[in-house]
Amino acid sequence: MTSTIASVPPADEERRTGARRPAGPGPRRGTGLTPRWLPWLLLAPALAVLGGLLLYPLYRVLVLSLQDFGLRQLVTGESQWVGLDNFAELLTDPLLWKVALPNTVVFAVVNVVLTVGLGTLVALLLARVGVWTRGVLTSAIMVAWAMPAVTGTYVWVLLFDPRSGMVMRGLSTLGLVDPDTTNWFTERLPFYAIATLNVVHHGFPFVAVTVLAALMTLPQELMEAAELDGAGAWRRFWSVTVPLLKPVFAVVTILSTIWDFKVFTQIYLMPGGSGTNRDVLNLGTWSYITAISQNRYGLGAAIAVLLTALLLVITAVYLRTLFRQEEL
Repeated sequence: MTSTIASVPPADEERRTGARRPAGPGPRRGTGLTPRWLPWLLLAPALAVLGGLLLYPLYRVLVLSLQDFGLRQLVTGESQWVGLDNFAELLTDPLLWKVALPNTVVFAVVNVVLTVGLGTLVALLLARVGVWTRGVLTSAIMVAWAMPAVTGTYVWVLLFDPRSGMVMRGLSTLGLVDPDTTNWFTERLPFYAIATLNVVHHGFPFVAVTVLAALMTLPQELMEAAELDGAGAWRRFWSVTVPLLKPVFAVVTILSTIWDFKVFTQIYLMPGGSGTNRDVLNLGTWSYITAISQNRYGLGAAIAVLLTALLLVITAVYLRTLFRQEEL
């Protein structure tokens, strides 16, 4: 025979007997278990590392740009404050407006467009092939990304060497160029064309793998619905894929912009890029040559500050435009 007391619900039992159940260790609110400062305390070690490795060097470069700091000051430890004189000299130098700034901006814009475009096309190709083929192709293109910039630059220099380069020998065999009168590293346009091949070849794998990872997460129902509505491949890409992957494209574009604006190794290691050919200088190599080769550390720091400010402005404008489009 079943007891009637056992079938009484706990709430009815409490009302009948007047007893209360002991308070259990349930969630406590408003007790200060997670104060506002706790997340900052947990982030403090990482913020300290970032401050030491990033913010403090930026501060030192900014301070150095306001000084007349040369080899003598480096030895004695003295500093001579000149205010904005370094920036005034920099902004009135024709080399900035005719050579360094155009080389930096045009080169970066061209490389960002080509890198993101080529990487997206490769990602679309990889998304359509089989799993085994995709793995092989992805591994192959990642070799280009894993290759050090120094090694990759020397490979491209050897390919376009005016005397024994493979490209020069092939074009000479076809009668298209004369090796005795052709040197692609002495003029600005051929020089940066070779540097563009180098940078795009080194940078597109990152874009391809990132976009491919995003493509694999897209809901196939949307693609199938667009295809049933009669949308072709191009229409599906622009109307479905691009809007869904806009945050991914924003990330790869911003990162490519930062990397391509501050390209140094690929320019400096090419013939003439170390300062012997001033027509191919960009802001990065000009800053290094001015500071290290000419021992004008203050002016070199001013060039670096200008490059950093330019990057911050471009990134801020791009992000603001992107956020406005999201709000619309």
